[in-house]
Amino acid sequence: MEIKFSKYQGTGNDFVMLDNMSGRYDDLSIDEIRFLCDRKFGVGADGLIKLSVSETHDFEVEYFNADGSQSFCGNGARCSVAFAKSIGIIKNQTSFSAIDGVHKAEISENGVVKLEMLKVSKFMQLNDDYITETGSPHYVRFYEPDDTVDIVAFGKSIRYSEMFKEEGINVNALYVEGDNEIRVLTYERGVEDETLSCGTGVTACALAYIYRTESNFNEPIVVHTKGGSLSVEVGDFSKQEGFDDIWLSGPAKHVFDGIVTL
Repeated sequence: MEIKFSKYQGTGNDFVMLDNMSGRYDDLSIDEIRFLCDRKFGVGADGLIKLSVSETHDFEVEYFNADGSQSFCGNGARCSVAFAKSIGIIKNQTSFSAIDGVHKAEISENGVVKLEMLKVSKFMQLNDDYITETGSPHYVRFYEPDDTVDIVAFGKSIRYSEMFKEEGINVNALYVEGDNEIRVLTYERGVEDETLSCGTGVTACALAYIYRTESNFNEPIVVHTKGGSLSVEVGDFSKQEGFDDIWLSGPAKHVFDGIVTL
């Protein structure tokens, strides 16, 4: 089978994008998805995304991690919006469905995609760490600015612990850089390695920062990753009710197009 794809990246989080509006790739197997995401034998990516028809919204985002498992991906969703605009599905605003529900988004002329995340009511403190669900589950630990963390070793120690080994969890190291400014490292389940950026992880860390510091949540939180910077805005927050009106913003860039035969 001939696969026509586009490669996109959002702050270094990279994806194989497929236009599946005709249903052409409905039968793509998990092994084929793993092959396409393989950096040695395939195209290479943190995940694969199919844009498919939605009966109620502009399109559906079907996201697969590099190992073939499914979840929601914030950066992948932002790249999906940019891809949808490039193939003429949308203009500058959209509403689309994903595995966790319906999201709104808008894209600026300079390629910045602002994505509405779903309400976060599940937020648990475990000793000095935080566990939350921002479309995907995340574990967040705060570190001092001068601390050196092996994020892969730390990530695996949490992800494969007795508490999380069955379902898996993404693991984040958070550093406070200044007022409403943080730095984040992420180990992603499904990739089973560090990624240069993680949209749901960036969101989880911004929420943990607001929860812990009780900062002015009406101001954007600037989040630095190894792949670039994103921002998270929260319109409503209380420790009793959780977080609502959450928006993740950052660049989503086209890298190249290609054809591969399976």
